[in-house]
Amino acid sequence: MEKFFSIGKAAELAGMTTETLRHYDRIGLVHPRKTDEWTGYRYYSEQEIVRLHTIRALQCMDLSLEEIGRVLAFDDMERIAAFLAGAEQKADRKIAELYEAKDRIRRARTFYESKASRTPQTKQTERTFPARVILLSKDLSQPSVDNLWNYLRHFYAQVGEENRDAFSFEDAAGVYTAAGSSRLFAVCTRWQKTEGLIRLPAGKYLCADCTEADRERVTGELLAAAEALSAPPPFSLAMVVLSGILQWNYQIQVPLGSDAPAPL
Repeated sequence: MEKFFSIGKAAELAGMTTETLRHYDRIGLVHPRKTDEWTGYRYYSEQEIVRLHTIRALQCMDLSLEEIGRVLAFDDMERIAAFLAGAEQKADRKIAELYEAKDRIRRARTFYESKASRTPQTKQTERTFPARVILLSKDLSQPSVDNLWNYLRHFYAQVGEENRDAFSFEDAAGVYTAAGSSRLFAVCTRWQKTEGLIRLPAGKYLCADCTEADRERVTGELLAAAEALSAPPPFSLAMVVLSGILQWNYQIQVPLGSDAPAPL
């Protein structure tokens, strides 16, 4: 007695979706053996399941559905055998290419793993800082040769000539990052209330020195370490450390605690 399968079961056996089987029916590639005239349910026999598996195998040979339809319509056994022999050769070439690709990937992975193992470990230290007041730049987000050459002029201009005597700054600049946004800042020693003024909390900070090239990596390591030790830090600082006339490095500072900076 012939066995029949619902469209859902046939799709499961063939490793396809029911929509794929409906599409094959529409284009004449694989019809269900029978369709219930009252419910419209499709039923497939084992012969259609074999045909579906054949289609899936031929698709691995990069054949289009149109080409597969022509192949399945062959009624000459010698012609079918010749086609399958060619498909087998094509499969062998594809397997060889995959093995070659896998070998290239393995060599690349070995190279990057060895490079990663040589990445120097970041030296992290804990330092205690008093509360500090910083003034964020309105439009500068990163240091450059131009804005570091005389960066205090930028901040005096920002507060306005009429307020110049109310402000003084340390000879120290840095980048303040919070909530995915970064701003260049100056450390205030005298100030009055103005836009962009922030008080950083006193306490312990996790610190590490770095260059511009590894600043992102080192900052990420410190943020992760600080979160593991206490809580997710609400901000990070990258203090500029001049190393030459036109060169600078950074000291990254990440607070050990969840105290947020307070706008003044």
